Parts: sequence; C-alpha cells; structure tokens
Amino acid sequence: MIAVAVMATACDAAEETPMPSSGTGTVRVDGRQVTVHLPASYDPARPAPLVIGLHGYTSDPKELESYLLLAPESDKRGFIHVYPEGSAEDQGELFWNATDACCDFSGAEPDDSRYLAELIATLRDTYRIDPARVALIGHSNGGFMALRMACDHADLVTAVVSLNGAAWSDAARCRPSAPVSVLAIHSSDDETVSFGGGTIGSATYPSAAATVTQWRDHDSCTDGGRDAPALDVVTTLPGAETSVRTYTQGCAGGTTVQAWTINGGTHVPDLGPAFAPAVTDFLLTRGRR
Repeated sequence: MIAVAVMATACDAAEETPMPSSGTGTVRVDGRQVTVHLPASYDPARPAPLVIGLHGYTSDPKELESYLLLAPESDKRGFIHVYPEGSAEDQGELFWNATDACCDFSGAEPDDSRYLAELIATLRDTYRIDPARVALIGHSNGGFMALRMACDHADLVTAVVSLNGAAWSDAARCRPSAPVSVLAIHSSDDETVSFGGGTIGSATYPSAAATVTQWRDHDSCTDGGRDAPALDVVTTLPGAETSVRTYTQGCAGGTTVQAWTINGGTHVPDLGPAFAPAVTDFLLTRGRR
C-alpha cells in the first residue's frame, strides 16, 4: 500500500492518518492530494462501486468536481467517488503522463499509470469496493489518462469515460488484459483536441472515430453499432445535441463501447444537469461479467 498522510495545515507538518471513514476527506497519497467522498449509504459490509475522476492539463481535482458534479450522484447512487491530482510540472501545473501525445510536455516521465493502479489498490485495501465496478472518468488530459488506464490495468478497471480525450496514436501500445467498457465523448467543434485527430507539438493523436474503433477492436465487438436516442447534456446548445452510438454485439465479457458526439460542442462544453446521471448510468451498469 502506498503511503497516506493527512493534508498539513500552514503550521503543522503532515502526519500519517487513515483514509476518511465518512463524508469527504482530503489526504496526501504518495505526496499527491486525493479527495475521497463516501456516500452516507456506504456500509463496509457491502461492496460499493468506485468512480475516480481525472482532471485535465493545468486543472485540478476541485475544478474537475465542480465541473462534472459527480459527488451528488455518489450520494444518490452509493458509489465511492475519488478525485486525485496528477503530477506537477516545474512551474506547478498539474498533468497526467497519459500517452506520447499528452501531456508530459516537460519530459519528466512520471509513472502516473502505476500511481493510479496503486491508488486503486490502496482504496480496495481501505474500503469494501466491488471489483466488478471500478471506473474512471476524465476530461481532456484526464480522458487520455482514463483510456491509458484501461489499456494498462484492465485487471483493475472495468469501465472508463473519456470526455474530449483520445487513445494512443499507435493502437499496438494498448494491450488490455481483459475487456473494458468504454464511453468516448467528443465535441465536434473541439478547438483543443480535434474531433478529426491532430497533433500536440510533434506527437499525433487519433480522431474520435479511430479512438472508438480501437476500443471496438480491443473488446472484440463485431457489429456496426446502433443509434440510441440523442441526449441533451449541454445547456448552451439547442435540443438533444448529443448523438449516441452503441456497440454491444460480440463484445467480450459483456462490455459495451459507446460513442457520444456533442454536435457543436467545444473542448469544455457547458454541461447540464443530465450529464452526470447519464455518465453514471454508463459507469455503474457496465460491471464486468
């Protein structure tokens, strides 16, 4: 288990402390800030799902939670919600070393994949977590990282949501040891991570369609998918702006691959109240069989 310490005050040095046993608590895990939110319904005698939120480049856990608003869903639906911080650049900006395209721009090469796997192991040692429902959701750089975790640690992770992130450019670098359900959400007008793929510096990242195709292949899905009813998850766009395509036929282990396209959406779409329940539905109903 990796070391856990309480957040220090301005006057006190950090001292070792257990994870919170109720409510919301912020600790340091191997030197990084991690916030844990336990729903009031949490019972150590019953396994609970785990959902980990991953912030974007230069963002932080608090900003991510204020954007996604998953803690209220945790309270309603009984999952443990955890949002850690990534590595810090020399100037203090936070990032995840997810793929060759995003976002270790300083060349520090932190092993964030290992860190998150060890964090999951620590949480499983601390709380009664359902191993069939361990999920990650990330925005932007956090979306890249969520998909990376599905590649590297499919033995731990059962479902991921990536909002305006992308997969490895070289699909061969993703070798999941088990099937993982994936929801890839992309904005058609994303000005930062292009819907059609692109480059960050000299490194390339795949398009929205290629990201979905990679995961259809990883999960051995055999059908061309089917359209589901469109969703209204962005407040500043008219009507049900988000188209949904679902792939289930032949997918190994009962997994699902979904593609949501926010038509007219930007890199940081103005998410409405329907977003958090919709992504939570995906994460909690895609437990591994």
